[in-house]
Amino acid sequence: MVVNSSGQRDTLARGDIPDSGGHSFFYRRKNHECPPSWEGVSPTAEGVSCARISVIIPTLDEEASLPRTIRSCREAGPCEVVVADGGSRDRTVEIAREQADAVVASPRGRAAQMNAGAAVARGDVLLFLHADSRLAAGSVTAVLEALQDPAVIGGAFRLRLAPSPGAGRYARGLLGITGRMIGVRACVTRSFTGDQAIFVRAETFRGVGGYPEIPLMEDVELSRRMRRAGKTALLPKRVETSGRRWEAWGPLRTVLFMWRLRIGYLLGMTPTQCARAYRRGPVRFTPRKAPPPRSPAAG
Repeated sequence: MVVNSSGQRDTLARGDIPDSGGHSFFYRRKNHECPPSWEGVSPTAEGVSCARISVIIPTLDEEASLPRTIRSCREAGPCEVVVADGGSRDRTVEIAREQADAVVASPRGRAAQMNAGAAVARGDVLLFLHADSRLAAGSVTAVLEALQDPAVIGGAFRLRLAPSPGAGRYARGLLGITGRMIGVRACVTRSFTGDQAIFVRAETFRGVGGYPEIPLMEDVELSRRMRRAGKTALLPKRVETSGRRWEAWGPLRTVLFMWRLRIGYLLGMTPTQCARAYRRGPVRFTPRKAPPPRSPAAG
């Protein structure tokens, strides 16, 4: 079950088109052929599913990064690409219609958009990929191999933070260390971030209620639900995501800030409070200026 924009609880079912607040559209590319290597996959209400893995990309004004992201999906292996748009005003939807397999509109909000994409996806496995992230070649095979263990219901990838072209050696080194630290944290806690491209069996995703439609921490909450539902796997392959946020805030400051938000959420901070703190960003400490020296005449 998921909570829609009107506060009602709906069942996420494959092939359902969600209510998107009066501005819905749904588009599936014509003549989308099934990959020949996927004969005999499980049937759906529409017939034979064309994809064992559906990659769902939430977007909002992502015309600059979306083509590279979709291209990485094609290079990762046979998959269905679903773009869930939250009201872009640039060419995002036009690009998605040209390059993705399906496009659906949704109320703005990452969780709502990913649920909308999941509702129209035809795959038996759902993989959620941020629009500024890229899958590595062979990622589809890696996911399918992990799911050969029936106890594994989902998981995520290790992370590589891609520095901006003008980043210096110091920033590049810190981003590399930060990416590895995120992997260690995910390995220990089995709590994944959206940047790590979370994947989950479609049946499990529907069974746990999908993403909770909250303003922040939806990935933390989904990870918790997945741990309760079964075993999760952290894959050795790395998904690459933009390091612009870490560069802007500083890698160490960003890690400490995100840990503070996570701990606060687990200790009772509401998602709204977390989102408000996230928008403010980490506190920047500025040294206090020393008072000017006193004039001898003032003595």
